[in-house]
Amino acid sequence: MNRRMRPGTTWQSGIGPLAPLAGGLLVLLAALPAGAEAPQNDPGSRPAAVAFQYHFDQQHPGYRLLLEKPYVNQTVTPEIFDQLWTVWEKPLREKARQATPAQRREMTLRRYGLPPRPDGGPVPLSHVRNSRGGWAINCFFCHSGRVLGTVVPGAPNTLLDMQTLREDIRLVKSRQGRLSRYDLAEALFPMNTTRGTTNAVMFAVALGALRDLQLNRRREFKMPRFVHHDMDPPPWWNVKKKKRLYCDGFVARDHRPLMAFVMVPQNSGEKIRSWEDDFRQIYQWILSLEPPKYPFPVDHRLAERGRRVFNRHCARCHGTYGPGGKYPNRVVPIEELGTDPVRLQALSDYRRQYARSWFAHGGKLEVIEEPKGYVAPPLDGIWASAPYFHNGSVPTLWHVLHPDKRPVLWRRSSEDGYDTERVGLVIQQRDRLPEGLSRWQRRQWFDTRRFGKSAAGHRYPEKLTEDQRRAVLEYLKTL
Repeated sequence: MNRRMRPGTTWQSGIGPLAPLAGGLLVLLAALPAGAEAPQNDPGSRPAAVAFQYHFDQQHPGYRLLLEKPYVNQTVTPEIFDQLWTVWEKPLREKARQATPAQRREMTLRRYGLPPRPDGGPVPLSHVRNSRGGWAINCFFCHSGRVLGTVVPGAPNTLLDMQTLREDIRLVKSRQGRLSRYDLAEALFPMNTTRGTTNAVMFAVALGALRDLQLNRRREFKMPRFVHHDMDPPPWWNVKKKKRLYCDGFVARDHRPLMAFVMVPQNSGEKIRSWEDDFRQIYQWILSLEPPKYPFPVDHRLAERGRRVFNRHCARCHGTYGPGGKYPNRVVPIEELGTDPVRLQALSDYRRQYARSWFAHGGKLEVIEEPKGYVAPPLDGIWASAPYFHNGSVPTLWHVLHPDKRPVLWRRSSEDGYDTERVGLVIQQRDRLPEGLSRWQRRQWFDTRRFGKSAAGHRYPEKLTEDQRRAVLEYLKTL
């Protein structure tokens, strides 16, 4: 089989759990004192006739709530959305000018990494129409990823570029003379520095600073500590296996933590608390999600060898799979793991407040205020959740298994392509960024030398021979 394949598939609908609803952050912030060519497909990739669909319960009340009910104020109007192309870089802008409206809309969705609606409607799956006709961000924004071109609920949105979207919205509004003080304040808060990641943790820190322990709006505001850094959303089909949430496992699994991003200033504490039954339904829908199955051929004899190697060397942290499989929910100390520590060190104040808050049932839900490391995640559907590590710094499972060969600077060279040999993203590597890139184009590149973006650590595979690593890689396709 050719190493890199781009299946010709039909996109299916899909969403994920509650994503950062950053529009309301503008009120908090307001209160505080053309370039090179776009990425091309890798020359080695070619279309492959692989049917891939993802099935989930589209009638579940939790799904319908996320699809239809706005929980925050509007962040964009359809009129502004339709004008975004007018502020793009010249080559892309000219291409959009000559395109049909349908083609231009698809270009717009692709530029910002927004998932389309299953019915092809004008509102992206990442937004909900409110009573005034505006669009409000919903949780589909970060947790509805494209896998082989198919929108998969619970997969991380590794194409999302929130920063570019907000920058382009401000440019359009500026030309129309419609910039508000919230738009200006928003420019001070980084949404992401690399496509496919978000500064989501700090959104929650900012929103939480406006609330008391019962989620009522504070009369006095204290500036929280911000440690801006990007995160890669985890696959949510594994939530059912977890006893604790987030990469550091600081809070026990529950429906209330999913509500952190509805703390926008426009929502009263009473209103947020009144939505608890909604989020119980959303939580149950999340628990119903199943991992997608690997659609390409597998060498099952090699995979069985890999299973035995995995169970000897990897299962202590990541668990076992198949009938009788067990997941240990193990937190690996950062000194042992060696991956980027920024996320672990960024939330001390937030965790302390969280432990006493309504989200933790007033101290009844266990919160670890100073976790010592990161949770070794379940690996079900691991093939479909590239890139890897909590910050999205490693593009393929082959690179996870070969620590010294992880790329320093890389980008996708095919959005819907798939590297079946290395199991993950089809990428291009460079030693340094090309000259003359626009800000949008620079955000296509993941630079592991930047703050919070290290690809170091998890060097356990060095104990394996090359044949053992190859067998484990084949086994991981089957999970």
